[in-house]
Amino acid sequence: MSKFGNTLFFENPPVIASFASVCGSKEKQGAIGAFADVALDDDMYGESTYEKAECKMLTKAISVAIEKGGFEERDIDVLISGDLLNQIISAGFAARDYPFPFLGVYSACSTMSESIMLAAMMASSGHISRAIAATGSHFASAERQYRYPLELGCTRPPQSQWTVTGAGATLISSAGDGVKITCATMGRVCDYGVTDVNNMGAAMAPVSAIITP
Repeated sequence: MSKFGNTLFFENPPVIASFASVCGSKEKQGAIGAFADVALDDDMYGESTYEKAECKMLTKAISVAIEKGGFEERDIDVLISGDLLNQIISAGFAARDYPFPFLGVYSACSTMSESIMLAAMMASSGHISRAIAATGSHFASAERQYRYPLELGCTRPPQSQWTVTGAGATLISSAGDGVKITCATMGRVCDYGVTDVNNMGAAMAPVSAIITP
């Protein structure tokens, strides 16, 4: 593995051997809804709390990714996953259902990309053969975490963002068929002074900009 700036280049590029996604009812109505492996009509997913529904979505995405790839749980060396809640409880509880080790990561909206990067580094270096990189979120649990619980009935301004109700998982393999992961760029924390909790887009938009000297 070589490094140029903040970008890592993998001499032995791992591949995305499989992937799976679960989306909520609102996401189902959008352009990507038709591509989800599981599209929910009920955001509670048959559970009694938003957090349990979030955990169930993540568990489903992980299991489907393994099945779609033609693998079994014993073929997976590690799960790298996180979510938006305190102590990444959704990922932690989901990990209870599997026999492989769990590495929890918390990186807010970049949790999925960080999980894939870490899995790719481990697979490329030969430390593991296969890893699951996954993450999940739920609109209602995120509202309780970052703004106001829905039970309070607070009015949300029309420009406020809507956190995704869904989960995704990718199976990263050191060999085989699939899209190759040739490099990964590590980000750094930049504080632009955005303090409006209803305008998360303003805080994250600069990530997509290329800043030159």
